[in-house]
Amino acid sequence: MLAKPLNTYRPYWAKRFGPAPILPMSRAEMDALGWDSCDIILVTGDAYVDHPSFGMALVGRLLEAQGFRVGIIAQPDWQNANAFKVLGKPNLYFGVTAGNMDSMVNRYTADRKIRSDDAYTPDAAANKRPDRAVLVYSQRCREAFPDVPLIVGSIEASLRRIAHYDYWSDKVRRSILVDSKADILLYGNAERALVELTHRIAKGEKVADIQDIRGTAFLRKRLPEGWSEIESTKLDRPGTIDKPVDPYEMKMGKADASCATDENKPKTDLPAGTNVIEIVRKPKADRGRQVVRLPDYEAVAQDPVLYAHASRVLHLEANPGNARALVQKHGDREVWLNPPPIPLTTKEMDYVYDMPYARKPHPIYKNAKIPAWDMIRFSVNIMRGCFGGCTFCSITEHEGRIIQSRSEESILKEVEEIRDKVEGFTGVISDLGGPTANMYRIACKSEKIEQSCRKLSCVYPGICENLNTDHSALIQLYRKARAIKGVKKILIGSGLRYDLAVKSPEYVKELVQHHVGGYLKIAPEHSEENVLSKMMKPGMGAYDEFKVMFEKFSAEAGKKQYLIPYFIAAHPGTTDEDMLNLALWLKKYDFKLDQVQTFTPTPMAMATAMYHSGKNPLRKVTADSDDVPIPKAGNVRKLHKAFIRFHDPNNWPMLREALKKMGRADLIGNGKHHLIPAWQPLSTKPITTVRGEKLERTSRPRRVSESKRKYS
Repeated sequence: MLAKPLNTYRPYWAKRFGPAPILPMSRAEMDALGWDSCDIILVTGDAYVDHPSFGMALVGRLLEAQGFRVGIIAQPDWQNANAFKVLGKPNLYFGVTAGNMDSMVNRYTADRKIRSDDAYTPDAAANKRPDRAVLVYSQRCREAFPDVPLIVGSIEASLRRIAHYDYWSDKVRRSILVDSKADILLYGNAERALVELTHRIAKGEKVADIQDIRGTAFLRKRLPEGWSEIESTKLDRPGTIDKPVDPYEMKMGKADASCATDENKPKTDLPAGTNVIEIVRKPKADRGRQVVRLPDYEAVAQDPVLYAHASRVLHLEANPGNARALVQKHGDREVWLNPPPIPLTTKEMDYVYDMPYARKPHPIYKNAKIPAWDMIRFSVNIMRGCFGGCTFCSITEHEGRIIQSRSEESILKEVEEIRDKVEGFTGVISDLGGPTANMYRIACKSEKIEQSCRKLSCVYPGICENLNTDHSALIQLYRKARAIKGVKKILIGSGLRYDLAVKSPEYVKELVQHHVGGYLKIAPEHSEENVLSKMMKPGMGAYDEFKVMFEKFSAEAGKKQYLIPYFIAAHPGTTDEDMLNLALWLKKYDFKLDQVQTFTPTPMAMATAMYHSGKNPLRKVTADSDDVPIPKAGNVRKLHKAFIRFHDPNNWPMLREALKKMGRADLIGNGKHHLIPAWQPLSTKPITTVRGEKLERTSRPRRVSESKRKYS
């Protein structure tokens, strides 16, 4: 897979202005830089922090390095278009994003309740961005300057690039490209597409004519000349399962004199009436000129089985090495998705992360605290992408399965910059990681196999035999990073793939003895195989194996350290019995968890397709496929969460009622083998049962001392 390197484009003429100390957010800042206008204006739902972990800073600095003048409009007042005019009219386009998080996930809990804070806002203030921010910001940009091209991107746009189930409205919505009225959508990590698109617009090409860039989605009216179309239902037919299609065209006929010509005369005599198969090899199709047609928006909106089918096909067409273009009709318009972008090379990753970031929030925020910035200010992103393929996670859908790693030199340089430039550094690096802590430089052993692979995960149901699980590059990186002068400790805060880690005991030892601050968070997500199979997560055997290693290496180092497991409640495929078994597992190992994640159906995730359709898109989806149990009702979701927090007295009344209904009243009592007690602590705060009834707590019967009994 070849692509033009990011740093080989001829710079735009405005490069003569040089890099800005920080990208401007006002006319006064533009004047100070000597700019009369911005070439590009980026609109974001986050506060502007000039750090590569914030998408708008990374994109802005990348475009600046290409020679363009970039302005930022961060968290604008969306009630009218005035806030979108503060930097004037952009010469090339508006780039719109909701921010680092989906605006709906950012603003609402898993129970659809409005959150009281926003980690990406100064002083965590709530309500600083609208619902479905990409749509609202796009509308205001159009109102401000109707003739300026509009480009949308970020995780919110990326995961809504086709018709998608929207949990918050409980319906299938159209592609965000249609509703935003954008000229083009960039999905995934879009540096490559963005740089090419921007240079072509700067040269005078119309956005509507640019339809050949990977990683883009746009509207078109008809199939281009020279392309062939394949119905997705023929690739992965929903409904009654047919026999597999033979790769050769087969023509049937009777074995008689008419077919036994000199060319095809059988070498042996065949019994009368024998069928003869004439095999005609079809010419190999050009996958680069094929488009797969997904069921129309109107069809998937009405038929959950077709929705699950479309989700499955989209995920199967996700490998940049073999993915085909996709098209989905919305009314009289066609949403066209080009294949995913070619992953960045290590040199390109270094180029992106080595920009002259100020590594701090914009001065406009003064002394306000931005929680997301405080969390990552002393961390370093070493890679991107994830080949885990967990069905509830959006990382793979957005960043892809191919790991893109920075060089050791670039990472160590950033550690030194944090030491020298970031105010408040005490010698502790909070994380060297990424989407997953231990996938740095891990890839398929064969580039040819990687490009042809169509698996949804490299580590499920087991670790692929073609995956190189060598952790030596990461071990060496850890050792060099903690040897840097002024660095006292390096912690690993990113999620650990422990089934991968146990393949390298040396890595586990290095991690446990040098990079754990007493507690290590890992995510088994559940204890039951029935649920784990719907998540595409490993069984508890891998957790047990890692736990043994963790405790062994902690003891060798003379440290008392603990694993903190994370679990998901109410995931598709979960029954009440599954949650009870998880609660018993937690009790057995004496875990009392305070933070519990309830499953949130995010757009485009495979688990969301399960949630909406009740079918399993990990297998071929048919109308008569086995149904997946879906805990949708609010009280059922609360019950599943309560099972994980069985130690909380607030949950005991609900759990008592549920256990009795399940025939497990034997788990209610005051013994060590019981899950919850039969008594309730005194309180006037109302509690909710599984039926939703409000009750008052009663107190546990108190024993009266013998002396008090005598004198009463």
